[in-house]
Amino acid sequence: MESIMLMGTSSHVGKSILTTALCRIFYREGRRVVPFKAQNMALNSYVTKDGLEMGRAQVAQAEAAGLEPMVDMNPVLLKPTGNSRSQVILAGRSIGTMSAREYHAGYSLEAFGEVKAALARLQQDFDTLVVEGAGSPAEVNLKSHDIVNMRVAKYLQAPVLLIADIDRGGALASLVGTLELLDEEERALVKGLVINKFRGDVSLFTPAIDFLEEKTGKPVLGIVPYIEDMGIDDEDSVSLEEREEKQEKKAEIRIAVIELPKLSNFTDFDALADEPDVEVTYVRRPEELGSPDLIILPGSKNTTEDLLFVRESGLEAAIRTSVEGGTPLIGICGGYQMLGEAIADPHRVESEHGEVKGLGYLPMKTTFAEQKHTRQVTADCPGMEFFGCTLLGRGMAGYEIHMGETEFTAPVRHPFYIHAERGETSRWDGALREDGLVFGTYIHGLFDDDAFRRQLINTLRIQKGLPPLAIQRNRRQQKERAYEHLADVVESALDMERVRAIMAEMAEEQCDRGECE
Repeated sequence: MESIMLMGTSSHVGKSILTTALCRIFYREGRRVVPFKAQNMALNSYVTKDGLEMGRAQVAQAEAAGLEPMVDMNPVLLKPTGNSRSQVILAGRSIGTMSAREYHAGYSLEAFGEVKAALARLQQDFDTLVVEGAGSPAEVNLKSHDIVNMRVAKYLQAPVLLIADIDRGGALASLVGTLELLDEEERALVKGLVINKFRGDVSLFTPAIDFLEEKTGKPVLGIVPYIEDMGIDDEDSVSLEEREEKQEKKAEIRIAVIELPKLSNFTDFDALADEPDVEVTYVRRPEELGSPDLIILPGSKNTTEDLLFVRESGLEAAIRTSVEGGTPLIGICGGYQMLGEAIADPHRVESEHGEVKGLGYLPMKTTFAEQKHTRQVTADCPGMEFFGCTLLGRGMAGYEIHMGETEFTAPVRHPFYIHAERGETSRWDGALREDGLVFGTYIHGLFDDDAFRRQLINTLRIQKGLPPLAIQRNRRQQKERAYEHLADVVESALDMERVRAIMAEMAEEQCDRGECE
């Protein structure tokens, strides 16, 4: 099996995106290519068809490789909960929360057994493995128990491309410094350097290339240009911050998403933000709320703490003023739970708060259980009277990730009907307030449905006296175009002939040592 591993001089240098690009490049060549990342730390996750949880970046990489996402692509996922603790997802299932010390000093090497098992299964079914590292491989305080960078490269004997982000500055020093901090065996695995997010005239960078190659003895295999508006899902909140900084669109419809401290699954709103007549803004403070056409409370990894943040920051009062003035409000997952009368956490699953008063928009109470619900769903919206219009939907694909069980304290209308799948019974989901101004749901991904998304936006348009529009975006086609464009740019920027030769040479050396089948 041929493999290539992408590591960075720091977090957010573009490892995930370049891994996605290589997956599509190799997929176009007819290879059976699969992405892999041993361990992710992210709040933006996904649920596979078999109900297992994994990082969002490997989902995009799987799509680029023409594959259905599967948890073997990301066997370990850490979801920060606050106070230096994370929920540990092993092979797609939560095994509880651990402190950073408990995990790194005691459990991570045990989890590496699952990493090796996942790799063994992938090696049976695929011929090319594109592996992503995390952060930097040169964090000397973490190396002894690191299971995502050089431990994986050495286990696979995979050639490594070391990536630096020149847009941040200090790219040359970070490449040289990273290599200096690696041991001899690790440096030998680094077969090339990549400069990412380059702006300007590449020819002016020639002296720097010469310096790097002479100083490190490693070839510079590519200078990848800065790519604007890639349209590919991110899992990192840093990506969200960068997107906000670049947000300059002023559109007819403004949707305000409350930016919770532990906001999760922010990709729920990417499809809305991509619409030409929609501006999505992330709101942290009451004065930023303004007069939106719609407010959304998103998912949260720590719902009670985030609910207290909404209350103590003054956002609760600002939201209430807007809703009383006729602004519609939607809650997704944790945001849906906040819309109820109370949230109870008797087992202290998410925090030390036994019970927190909800926002009181819907007649319900949520109690956190120790068992987590993770499943893909197919839902209908038989006819929801929302904000003066009827929303309809059929066969909408989504997924659930939540700890809570919600009980209703009064009769309520449910907006979504979930079809029975994999032995489960059909059921209703969510709740709609009687005046049709507020609704919530546990379903992530609803806005990815082109027809439902456009109906929702048109409802907001009609209330503003604007004419409704036909469907403007095909989400699936848009993603495919994004993967193709990314692959085209990266393929022309990297010396792919040398990359392929390096991969083939390393695979051949393994076979010569009797390490391949």
